Amino acid sequence: MTKTIIAGALGECVHVAGVSNFLRLAETAGWKTRFLGPAIPIEEFLKEADKEAAALKKDDDLLIGISYRLTPETGERLLGEFAEEASALHEKGVRFVFGGTPPVVEKARNLQFFEQVFDGSESAEQVLAYLKGLPAGEQSETDFPQQTIERILWRKPFPLLRHHFGLPTMEETLEGIKKIAEAQALDLISLGTDQDAQENLFHPERQDPRRRGAGGVPIRTAEDLEMLYEVSRTGNYPLLRAYSGTDDFIQYAELLTRTIHNAWCAIPLFWFNKMDGRGPWDLKGSIHEHQKVMAWYGERDIPVELNEPHHWGMRDASDVVFTTAAYLAAYNAKRFGVKDYIAQMMFNSPPGLSDAMDLAKMLAVLELIHPLEDGNFHIWRQTRIGLLSHPLDPDAARGHLAAATYLQMSLKPDIYHIVGHTEAHHAATADDVIEASKIVKRAITNALGAPDMSSSPAVQARKGYLVKETRYLLKKIQALAPDDVIDPLIDPSTLTKAVTSGLLDAPQLKNNPYGLGRVRTRIINGACVEVDESGEPISQYEKANLQLLESMKGK
Repeated sequence: MTKTIIAGALGECVHVAGVSNFLRLAETAGWKTRFLGPAIPIEEFLKEADKEAAALKKDDDLLIGISYRLTPETGERLLGEFAEEASALHEKGVRFVFGGTPPVVEKARNLQFFEQVFDGSESAEQVLAYLKGLPAGEQSETDFPQQTIERILWRKPFPLLRHHFGLPTMEETLEGIKKIAEAQALDLISLGTDQDAQENLFHPERQDPRRRGAGGVPIRTAEDLEMLYEVSRTGNYPLLRAYSGTDDFIQYAELLTRTIHNAWCAIPLFWFNKMDGRGPWDLKGSIHEHQKVMAWYGERDIPVELNEPHHWGMRDASDVVFTTAAYLAAYNAKRFGVKDYIAQMMFNSPPGLSDAMDLAKMLAVLELIHPLEDGNFHIWRQTRIGLLSHPLDPDAARGHLAAATYLQMSLKPDIYHIVGHTEAHHAATADDVIEASKIVKRAITNALGAPDMSSSPAVQARKGYLVKETRYLLKKIQALAPDDVIDPLIDPSTLTKAVTSGLLDAPQLKNNPYGLGRVRTRIINGACVEVDESGEPISQYEKANLQLLESMKGK
């Protein structure tokens, strides 16, 4: 059985973006497609339709897609003529669909000729459901991929969409998850759990009732997680995932996998311990524990994300430290058996970076980690807005969300992590998440045809500089290890020393039990750079020479 769609814009209409999107979705649903183009006269449209109909075999399916987005009155006349001329094809079983603006769609609906009409308000999932022959409202979980990589590929050319969601009570969160799923706003809901859940879930004696709901939903039992998963089984059946916790890591991983079918693991390399006050482990111990978690998920073919480099950026670390941390994260994931690695790239961290220099930084990350890819290690790109970058004014934040999303599409992300426009004011409600999703979807659709911003000479020059500086800093870190350490870049002692020695440092680590906080950084020409005492930019090579001179003076 062959399924064929031919589609184009009718009459004098030249607007074909909607037709192109429809045909892309049709191809993912198994249809053979032909695009006729813009402004196709009725007689030419029907001539092409007759050719396809003449070639039909038994059980073959032919669908004719018509688009018209101009004046409703003109459209009504034109569509009436088309329906009359196409009546013979209609009687032979050829199917017809229409897409246009809501006023024109209303005129098309009144003709009672088209089996389906689309006014642009439908989600990609709803269009796909039609193309797969599923009656509206009758989709089931099997119609939506429930594995991360499968869903990423299914969503192409659009990225998989995710957003954090977790309100201070279970009741609010359950209601919100159901509402988000029914609205088909996200492909994945990242459960935002409260701090006690992250640190003390398996230690009730350490929990503080006064902190219940602080920072997210207060899950306390496996049954809580199972309820959150159950209410998500509607709409577009979004995937779920949750924080990996800051203690009892393997026990936490087992629980999340069993209850919410954790879509992927997210864990840092250097953080969520005593260094940032979010967990009970010391730096070296937490690095070792995080590596064990990577291995646990890797053995089960579950993707792993290291939410690592942006924690340095959020503390005003230089772009070079950011890119170095990004490489160390990917390298450790590969060495500990992860097969599908999600490279998170948080833009706007620290705030104040220019779009050009931000893009250059992320391109440097991709160039550095790309050589790690092989048949057993695949890298998936995830981008997001900086957590601290949203303005407080909600209208300005909406603008920032749309503009930042458009920029990030230059990286062709596989996953887009929505940071909603309300984050500077309050944790997102279900309605906030749905609104943010609509803003992002529009920006992504526009960006699919954007020019290549990454080819800018200034962007490429900065990228090259960051790659060179990062490789130099990685060599300095390797040199910290004793001769008997086989691989310094995965050795917890060496990685710890990279922090305590100041090779990896950030201004906001001052008075930290592990970080030195001695480095000075400034935003100069849109980039976050390390500066010397006089405020002049300084490279890693120059910094090393100065340190050498200082040590010689001490002798």
